[in-house]
Amino acid sequence: MRIAAFQRFPIFDDAEAAADAILSDLLWADAHGVDLALFSESYLQGHSYRQSLIESRALSLDSPAFLSILEKLAPTRATAIVGCFERRGEAVFNSAVVIEAGVLRGTYAKAYPIESGCAPGTDFPVWSRAGRTFGINICNDTNYPDAADRLVAQGVDLICCPINMVLRPIKAEIWREESLEHMRSCARRTKRWYMCCDAVGENPDGWFGYGCTAIIAPDGSVMGKAVEGVEDVVMADLP
Repeated sequence: MRIAAFQRFPIFDDAEAAADAILSDLLWADAHGVDLALFSESYLQGHSYRQSLIESRALSLDSPAFLSILEKLAPTRATAIVGCFERRGEAVFNSAVVIEAGVLRGTYAKAYPIESGCAPGTDFPVWSRAGRTFGINICNDTNYPDAADRLVAQGVDLICCPINMVLRPIKAEIWREESLEHMRSCARRTKRWYMCCDAVGENPDGWFGYGCTAIIAPDGSVMGKAVEGVEDVVMADLP
């Protein structure tokens, strides 16, 4: 199974432009034989902790806007995990959608959200691709061992972590090294592969992210890490 994580600058309030960027990256992934591609937390609309912005950005997965995104991605082969703010009735979730050839294969909602107004998810679905089983934990979920343990109990080989470490500059500097070490400890504890994908650069509030996009082996070895501060791609083959 060949996996890839795409570290990208955030796109705010333009899901169509984000979908165009995802399409371009998935076509690249297809050309390089990638089976599973990961994008950062809330990549589709841009991350925020503000409830008003989150609610204005949230998309229902049966809305014409989201269905048009699926249609746009139909020509691609690689399975994509894309972070988004999802609306379900009156509730809003910080979710990650799993898309393959323009078909929505499922959704995971962040179990431990810290974004204002986001409801916690309660389900831990898993998927298979290229003979491997994978599940999703989103950012803060990795601070709660039960979120990974629920996936391990279902036999996953790989835990995919869309994250967004675009923070106030002081906090960004603190987490510059800690983010990777935290992910390495998660891999060692669970004895599973981890792929994390972060946003990079600056947001409209002047917050900054160095980017912690990496693929980590079950023993904690870093098999690849994106270059800090720029857009980059990390790719690896699971043995």
